[in-house]
Amino acid sequence: MKIRLPLLAVSLAFAIAGCGGGNTEPTSHGSARTAQVSTPANPQRSVPGQPTATPIPHQSPVAPEVNPPGDIPDNTQFVPYTSKDGGFTVTVPEGWSRRTHNSSVSFSDKLNTITLSWVSAAKPPSLRSAKASDIPQLSSSELAFRLQSVKTVTLPAGKAVMIDYGANSKPNGVTGKQYRLVILRYDLFNNGTEVHLVLSSPVGADNVDPWNTVTQGFKWS
Repeated sequence: MKIRLPLLAVSLAFAIAGCGGGNTEPTSHGSARTAQVSTPANPQRSVPGQPTATPIPHQSPVAPEVNPPGDIPDNTQFVPYTSKDGGFTVTVPEGWSRRTHNSSVSFSDKLNTITLSWVSAAKPPSLRSAKASDIPQLSSSELAFRLQSVKTVTLPAGKAVMIDYGANSKPNGVTGKQYRLVILRYDLFNNGTEVHLVLSSPVGADNVDPWNTVTQGFKWS
């Protein structure tokens, strides 16, 4: 009997392919499935444009100006400003630039700034809470922060915690120049709302009387 060698070679090739060690393994049901090689997930990487927390850079206090451009003129007129969201009325210099946000408002002229912000609070601020929370927060957020004093004072609107400190101003966007600032922060409380009244002026500016007008003119609505 004659054997057809080409046909026999093809048959052997198919038989070898069927018995070959391909990447298959039995499943739990006895059928074969293709083995999958797991690959590690992509490592974390930064996404362009995604904001990242930036620590406050270390700075030394800048030298005070010899003639600081920060004195508020004696003939400045003061007008009342009422915040319905904050629940207060405050007396501020007329004509100063104003910026309003959801939970804050600020008034500024040259290097002088009045800022009021408000938050919900369960209880009034105290010297203990100021030392435990507020002062460490200011130390980490203000440039070249230097605490002068913290004490309780009495205003027409009630008792307040006053934090007296120094800090550098943010660099000027054009010149990069910075000023050394004297900052007074008053923390007041009324009916579940805490207001931070912040008065900022350059070192050497004589703004005692104007700042008294602002703090004495603060009233709860």
